[in-house]
Formats: sequence, structure tokens, C-alpha cells
Amino acid sequence: MAVQEIHRSTHGGGCTCDDCPHGAREGHRRAVAAFLERRDALAAGQGLPAAVARSAGASRQWVSDELTLSARTVADRGREAGHSWLHVLSRRAVLAVWIAAGVLLLVQVTTALGAGWSAARTAGLLAALMLAALLTVAARAQSLRGGLLAPVMGEDNRLSTSKAVACAWLLVTAFAALLPALRLATSRPGPERDALYAGLDLWRAVPLLTAVALTSGVAVVVRRVVALRIMRQRLQKLPADRPRGADLLTDDGGRGSFSDAQYVLVSTVVLAYAVVSLARFADRLPRLPWSLAVLVALSAAVYLAAKYAEGSRPLVLSVVRTRERGDLDSAVRTGDDIEIRGVGFVPPGAQTPEMLARLVVRIGTVHVHVPLVPVAGGFANPSDTVLTVPVPADVEPGRTEIQVVTAAGVESNRCTIDVTE
Repeated sequence: MAVQEIHRSTHGGGCTCDDCPHGAREGHRRAVAAFLERRDALAAGQGLPAAVARSAGASRQWVSDELTLSARTVADRGREAGHSWLHVLSRRAVLAVWIAAGVLLLVQVTTALGAGWSAARTAGLLAALMLAALLTVAARAQSLRGGLLAPVMGEDNRLSTSKAVACAWLLVTAFAALLPALRLATSRPGPERDALYAGLDLWRAVPLLTAVALTSGVAVVVRRVVALRIMRQRLQKLPADRPRGADLLTDDGGRGSFSDAQYVLVSTVVLAYAVVSLARFADRLPRLPWSLAVLVALSAAVYLAAKYAEGSRPLVLSVVRTRERGDLDSAVRTGDDIEIRGVGFVPPGAQTPEMLARLVVRIGTVHVHVPLVPVAGGFANPSDTVLTVPVPADVEPGRTEIQVVTAAGVESNRCTIDVTE
């Protein structure tokens, strides 16, 4: 019933077709609603077949398989909605750039009513039009990757804080360099041209160039650090369905990140100072005080240090036999449930049902998928600190090693238990 509801296609207000962005979003919304309804019904014990209802183990496995299948459908619909959203965003971003250029024209005309039109206003409009044209071409070339968002997106399909900050500094600096360059193209030899050359003096622009170099270098270093930590299994990274603005201020799990937030905040404040300086003195590059450049450097250092310290491997602390009410204490036998206690089993971004269903416990040579145990509003199993799995009959009696493999493919340490007959 849920699959039929998801795939129902109409071109009315509730379109769920994949060939239009509204349909992809609506299809994802309906898939999520159907999954939540199914999960809550199974958590209440409704919809279980009579053939498995009498066995706790069989019913748990059947419920987990049903939820895993539905979760994959939801994930597929989420990815389709994400691709459609990026396609729409690429067009809207270009429109926003040209609207910004139009706003600049309106502001220039309004402020020129009393003071009169000047060569600096003409240069500002020409610089804005040139940047808008270049950004439009770049957006067209990356329309399937989000257009203007493509340069600031990471490999995990999230907005990258380091790339976004670096791009902001580069855009402001490029616009500031275009203004005197365009005025130089039309100026005559004399005091005006000398003043324009003086505005491009290197030593006066060192604080600005330092901030640009620092933010750009941080973007490169962070990308390398993250890649190395992933390859060494020191960091667990999972892709997102689509980028969100909140990615600039949060971690992969959607929780607020101090390092990201302070980096964005400090850069925004200093960039605002640079823009105001450029608006007042359009014939020169913005002159940042060294105190603000040092502030950007300190913020970048905190952000970079946080990236070095981010992430950890899953760690198994202990394995115990799960005891049901009325059971006697005994050793672990095949068919028993065991409880694996530790940390880092569900990395940030892996809280979705599809990612939870990817958790695997290796018991000896047997791979056991962690069953999804639904409760009202979520799942009782798995969790970030506790996993409950059955010991299959294929496990040989004796000393056996336990190892957890997360949804990101990272393996935990090995823990040894004794399995008796």
C-alpha cells in the first residue's frame, strides 16, 4: 500500500512524478509520511503476519526487513528530491545575482540624485555586470551540481564552511579590484590616475590579501585533512540528500558547531567592514586594520584545529548476554541475543532509517545485520552506544571475536567472547 501510494502519479496539486521538482518533493514527503505511519503501526504490534507473530525473533526480523525496504524507498525519493532541488536552485541563484545587480543600479541612481553621476558609479555598475555575467556562465556549467553552489559544496553533498568563507572573500576582493581597474581604463594621465595606482599599492593591501590567503589556504588544508582522516578510518563521513544553509553552522548531524559558527561570524563581520570601506573609498582596495586581519587568522586557526580534532572510530567496550524477564543467568549460546556496548556506532548524519539499517556486527565469520526495533517516534535499536543482535546458529562454539561495521564502513576494535553449545 505504501509503495503504491508513493508511486501514484498525477499532475495536479499533489504531483509525485520525477520529471518536475514539485513532484519529487511531494513524492519524498509522501514516502516519509508512509514510512512513519508504517513504523508506528509495527511498533504497536499491528500488521504482523500470523506466521511470525508467535516467535519474538522471527517477528523482530520480519519487522526489521519491512522497515529496511521502506527506508530504502524513502532514501531514493530523498535523493530524487535533492537532485530536483539543485536544478531549481541553479536557476534561482542566477536570478538572485542579477537582482542584486539591479538593486545596486537602483541604489546608485537614488544616491546620484543629489550628488550627481560620477565615473565611480559607472565603474561600480560595470564591475557588477561583469561579475554577474561570469557567475552566470559558471552556474550554467554546473547546473546539475547546484550552479553557484557547486564551488562551495563538499564531497558529502553539504555546504562547506571553509569553501563558502573563502569564496566570499574572493568575490569581495575581485569586485574591489575591478572598480579601480575599470576607472583606469578610462582615466587620463594626471592626479586621478596617480590616485588610482596608489589605491592598488601592495603594502596598504597586505591585511586584506592576508585574510584572502588565510581563508583560501584553510579551505585547501581542511579538504586534505578530511580526506586523510576518512582514508585512515579516523573520521566517519556520510553523504547528505542535498545541501542546506544550516550546513555552514552545524556538523553532519545537524547539531550546532562552535568552530563553524565562529568562523562564519568573524568572517561576516570583517567582510562587512571591507564592504563599507569599499563603498566609501571606491578608488582603492579596502584597507583592513591589522587587528581585524589577526582576528580572521585566530578564527581560522580555531576552525582548523577543530577539524583536526573532529571524528573518532567506533569503539566496542563490552559484550554481554541479553537477559529476558524470567530467564536464568547463563553463558552466551547460539540463538541468544547479545548487547554490544560502546560509542560511535551511529556517526553524525547516520540517524536516518536507511543508514541505521546498514549497521553490521561481525561475529566470527558471520555478518549479522543489526535489526531495526521500532518504538513510537523512533527506534529502540540500534543506538550510538548500544546494539542488540542475535547470535546465529552458524557461529561456532568457542572464543569468538565481535566487531562492528558502521554505515560509513569504518570498523571498530575487536572484542572476544565465549560462545557455548
